[in-house]
Parts: sequence; C-alpha cells; structure tokens
Amino acid sequence: MTHSFGKPLTRNEDPRLLRGEALFVDDVELPGLLHVAFLRSPHAHARLLSVDLGAARARPGVIAAYAAEDLGDYWKPGPLLVPPPPVPGMVFHQCCQVPLVKDKARHVGEPVAMVVAESRYIAEDALGDIAVEWEVLDAVGDLEAALQPGAALVHEHLGVNVAAKVHQHRGDYAAAAKAAALVVRRRFTYDRGASIPMETRGVVAQWDPRADRLTVWDTTQAPVVIRNGLAAMLGLSERQVRVVAPNIGGGFGPKMMMFYPEEVLVPWAAMRLGRPVKWIEDRLEHFFATTHERSQIHDAEIALDASGRILGVKDVFLHDNGAYDPYGLTLPLNSQCTLLGCYVVPAYDSVFTAVFTNRTLVTPYRGAGRQHGVFVMERLLDIAARQLGIDRNEIRRRNFIPPDAFPYDQGVIYQDFSRLSYDSGNYAPILAKALDAIGYDRFIAETQPRARAEGRALGIGVVCYVEGTGIGPYEGAKVQVQGSGKVSLATGIGSQGQGHATAFAQVVAEQLGVDIRDIEVTTGDTDQFYWGVGTFASRGAVVAGSAAHEAAKVVRQKILKTAARHFECAEEDLVIADGKVHVVGVPDHSITLGALAGLANPMRGAVTPGTEPGLEATSYFGPAGGATASGAHAMIVEVDPLTLRPTILDYVVVHDCGTVINPLILAGQIQGGVAQGIGNAFFEQLHWDEQGQLMNASLADYLLPTALDVPRIRMDHTVTPSPLNPLGVKGAGEAGAIPVGALFAQALEDALDLPSKEIEILEMPLSPSRLWEISNGG
Repeated sequence: MTHSFGKPLTRNEDPRLLRGEALFVDDVELPGLLHVAFLRSPHAHARLLSVDLGAARARPGVIAAYAAEDLGDYWKPGPLLVPPPPVPGMVFHQCCQVPLVKDKARHVGEPVAMVVAESRYIAEDALGDIAVEWEVLDAVGDLEAALQPGAALVHEHLGVNVAAKVHQHRGDYAAAAKAAALVVRRRFTYDRGASIPMETRGVVAQWDPRADRLTVWDTTQAPVVIRNGLAAMLGLSERQVRVVAPNIGGGFGPKMMMFYPEEVLVPWAAMRLGRPVKWIEDRLEHFFATTHERSQIHDAEIALDASGRILGVKDVFLHDNGAYDPYGLTLPLNSQCTLLGCYVVPAYDSVFTAVFTNRTLVTPYRGAGRQHGVFVMERLLDIAARQLGIDRNEIRRRNFIPPDAFPYDQGVIYQDFSRLSYDSGNYAPILAKALDAIGYDRFIAETQPRARAEGRALGIGVVCYVEGTGIGPYEGAKVQVQGSGKVSLATGIGSQGQGHATAFAQVVAEQLGVDIRDIEVTTGDTDQFYWGVGTFASRGAVVAGSAAHEAAKVVRQKILKTAARHFECAEEDLVIADGKVHVVGVPDHSITLGALAGLANPMRGAVTPGTEPGLEATSYFGPAGGATASGAHAMIVEVDPLTLRPTILDYVVVHDCGTVINPLILAGQIQGGVAQGIGNAFFEQLHWDEQGQLMNASLADYLLPTALDVPRIRMDHTVTPSPLNPLGVKGAGEAGAIPVGALFAQALEDALDLPSKEIEILEMPLSPSRLWEISNGG
C-alpha cells in the first residue's frame, strides 16, 4: 500500500490556480449573456410606498426590470435553513428574508428591484431611473435598546424584537456561587465584522429549453442544498437542475446554504427571459448584502474555590440576529456550548436572547460564535487567576478535563441537535508544548523585565480552546478506477480553498495504492454527485473524507477480487502498490489498475450473477456526533507606547485535530485562520450611526490585517484520534481564528500592566484609539 497520510504533499489544485486556468463564477461567459444589478434600500428601516420601473424599462439595452409585485407566486420568504434543536422551554420566532422588499425594508442594502440588461453598465445606470417612495421609520441597532418597551419593531407581527430565547443549565449554580471563595463578574462585548473574501458572491444561470434543464454556477458552499431548494421553488425536478460551485475565492461561512435573494432571482429571470443571466456582487454590495457575524453582549460570572478550581459559571447574553433568522440558533448555541471550553464546570447556567435589529443578517463566519464563548471563559479565568494570585496557566491546568474522562458529556444541547459530548482529548500536553515553544518561563524571568527596564512594553499571552467540528448529518463520495488507470473521486461538498482535491486524494490513495496526482477529485457539481449537505463547521475531512475512505475500501476489495480471478490466487496473496496489483514476492507478475478496470467491465462473455461491473463504489458517512478538536495559542506582543499599535513578535499554535492527513494543508488552514482572527481582534469592526447606516463600508475605511501585521505562525501538534470516524480525524478549518481575541486581550493586558493601574480588556475588536481609551480609564 502507498502511504500518503502525514506527508506535507503539495496541493493538486494549485497548478491550475497559479496558471490562471481555474474556473470562477465570473469566468462563465455564455452566448447572449445578460447582466443584473439590484436597487437596494438606502434606509435601515422604511416602509415601501411605491416603486416605478417605467423609466428603467424604457432605457435602451434594458431587457427587464422587476419589483416584488412582478414575482407573483414566486415571491415568498426563504426557507428556515437550520431549524433550532429541541431545547426544553425554547422560544423561537422564524422570520426569513424575502426576494425583494414588498412592505418594508429592514436593513440597508435589502434588494428592492432587479434590472436585467445587455451589460452591467446599462443595468447600473438604469437603477437611477427607478423612482421609489419611502416612509422612513426609526431603526434599532443597539441590542439592549431593541428590547426596551416602545422600541421600533423589526417585525410588527411579533410585537417584540426577540428572535429567540434559550436557557440551558446543569448543576446548581446558585449553590456554587454561595460556596465560592471568589466570584468574578464582568460584562464582555464582541462586535460585528464582515467576511471580506477575495471573491465576492456571484450567480450565473442558464435555462436550456431543449433539454428542459437549468444550470446554475454559484459561489456557494452547499451546491446540493441550493439545487434542491431551487428545484422546489421553480417547480422543477431535482434532475432538471444542475448547480456547479466551481473554484470559490474564499467562503468562510457566509457563502453557505443561504438562498440569498440573488441566488433565487437570477435563475428565475434566466428561465423567464430564455437567456443566460449573470450577477456578480461588487465590493460595496458585499458590506450590505452578504451576511455578517459576531455581535454579542455577555454578562458572565465564574465561581471558584480558594485553589482556583471552577465551581460554576453563569452567562446571560444577547445575540444580534440582524433583520432575519434563516440560520436558526446555530451561532448563539455555538457560543453557549463552546464557553465550557477545556474545563470541568460542575454547574453551568446560560441564557441567551437572540435579537432582531435593523442590520444585515447574521450567519456563521469562520469560528461561528465559538470566539465569543472562548473569549468569555478565558477572560474570566485570567481575571480570577490575578485575583487569587495563581499563575494564569496553572489555573487552566487545575481545571482541565482529565484525559481519562472522555467521552465527556457536557449536559447541554449542541447545534447538531445532540447532547454536547467531547469524543477525545488531552489538554495538558498541548498547553505544555505551547509554553515551551513560546519560551514562557524565560520570557517572564528575563525578557520582559529587561524590556521594561528599557522602556519597552512587551506582553505574553497563552489561551486554550476547544472547537466542535465534523458534525453530521452526512456526506457521500463515489470512487471509480478508470480504464486509463486514473482514479476519480466525486463528493457533494463545495471547496473554497481547503485543499480538498489533495486531502481527499490522499485518503483514497491510502487504500488504492496510487499516486495522488493520478486521482481526479470533483467537488461542488450536483451532476457528478447527487447527495450532500455542504462545507461548514470544519467537517470536510471528517465527514466527506470518511465517506471517501469507505468508498475506497469497497473499491479496494473489488480490485483484489478481480485481480485474484485474473491471477487465480487468493486475495491475501496480492499487493496493491504504484497503480498495479502483483503477487506477493513477485513484483514483476503484475497487472495495472486500468487493465483490471477493463476486466471488471467486459464487453463480451458472461458476467457472474450478483456482481457489479466496474471498479467503483459510492459510500456515505454520518457521524454519531461532532469530533472535538482543541489547542492552545501563545503570543508575544510589543505595544508602541505612543501610538498603542501592537506588533506581534512571536506566535505559536499547538493543535490537536486527531489524525493529520496533510500537515502542509493543515498549516495553511491554521495560518489563514490566525490571520482572520487577528483581523477580528484588532482591525475589523463595522461602525453604524443611530439610523442604522453603515459608516465604513469600503476597504478604505474597514481595516484588514496585511502581510505586515500577520506573523509567521510556528506550529506543533498533538494527536488524540477521534473514535467517531474511521480516519480518527477532527476538523481544523476554524481553529486558527477562534481563540485569537482572548489571546490578544491577555497579551495586551500583560504588555500594559503597570504598577500604577490595572487594565482589563473586556471587548473585541480593538484598535489603537480604543486601546488608548481603555488604558486611560475610558
């Protein structure tokens, strides 16, 4: 067998990307292609009184223009994509977005009208011809103000701005607090940001009346879900719709199974007009029309005994849903569950209220609410350690879940509808490796005192986290040996740069004994694989990878059975390696996989009853629960005493994602996650005025970390294989981003820790100006 696991193999997909040969949605050019532009609400909250499209329709080059009334029965709210799990006593109000505003706009950028023209230039010009009459209403953006009596209502029929309320608890927190030697109470805030992928969203649709078939190219992370939804909405069978998610220039969550208005309207227009139609989101639209993530307010407390052992945690928090809630409660549930972290928490009491506001929708973005939970717990431990006089790393060690306690039932319901249970883990070695790699003891004893004597503000931070990954329900894969000897693998998930074409090839190569360069991987094309859910929640390698493994195992058995008949020997006497099968000890007595594929698909003669032609198999994998990855991040930072601009001098990640398939791809995932985490912690924050207008909707005003701000990440790994899948893998896609806010806060506090004042950082994101305010008591 050719072993490829654990090797830092370069990516199969990179040559085409580097040569500019890879297909992205905007590369799709078709004869007679029309272009779309959307008129969007300039108001965060306003009643729509009238829309006049007459002048726009009269403009030369405009083919059609549509408002809500023109959609007829096609106008309806989108689906609830992720129903909330059955948490006892839960309140949930479903309000999903409509294709075009009919009664009132509920956030700036909500689409009001659609123009289809011979070019995007004409379509954009025609937007200025549309006459719209509005009645502007008061807007709600502040989470606490939105819940006050008399606040403007985002959805009047509800009578409140409460989208949901969930209370989860175990143990007796009141008793724990009463018995505690110390109770720490703080308010934490974690504000909004945007995803800012290199490639914005886009959709191209073509209706073929001769084939009676719709083809859609979409920047989606869930092509199968989009196909199924479009077929139902358009009155087509699923076989009549093909959705292709080609190369995607970054997904990060907001390109999931959203059924954005544009995804719904562009295919409808293509069928109605009988011509292909394209819409590509511009960068300004992205700030308003693509979903956001992150705004929460937590009032949290932790109860500890005198030795620093946790007795209980209580957390009451508000979560900003934006104007609609198609993604259910995924984000706040992630926050609620991830807060428990790596630690034994005997009593836990958590209540969240999800709030409707007049802001862009909120859906998962890399980390998907886990940042918030980690931030709250890690900050509480830092503050408690300081007040108890315990080393911040020691307080973590004392509270780690011991390795012999796994699987560890946390007693609350997770986003995947099951009880949150950690499958495996061993946290102390992770922390020890991180401390050793960052040189913690030497920094505290020598480096920091010397720097302070020189007038330099250096700080160090070390935080721990868990990441729920690899949730179900399932994914599938089809593996086939071709007559050429090449192997094809198809799966239903989409790819946005994770290296699926390489990692999945390694999984198959492990079973079939072929070079990964001889394995063609297809993702994101519903014609190539019919079933699937999508790429999210760090589940690709865990769920789709396991499906590929299972399919490859079946193909391996077919190869051995066919070769055994050919050589007239037992299957146990055969070896598969280097694209061939040979008899043990006789490598020259071999047959290629391509030749075996021909033998398995005879054109003449009898076929043994009950056998299947070809060397192929389709398998599905659905995990019993999520696989829990974990890790520790460590950072040394220097803060300029005049500008309070931080510079990261060293950054270490020690991660446990179970079996490592490809360390090179894993390193890329973690490096990219840390870069986004740094942006979330110190650069990226959306600013709004009182009327819900976004004040920094451009890359000139919305700051992103550059190559000068993101250091080279030093990485190490520990391995506790997951018992929940045959590969033993856990997810890693979001691990880089999740703990960075908590790490930044701890390291900055340490750098600015002066005898004259004690600084506490209780919010994210930061900026030099905000850090100056905090350090000066503001």
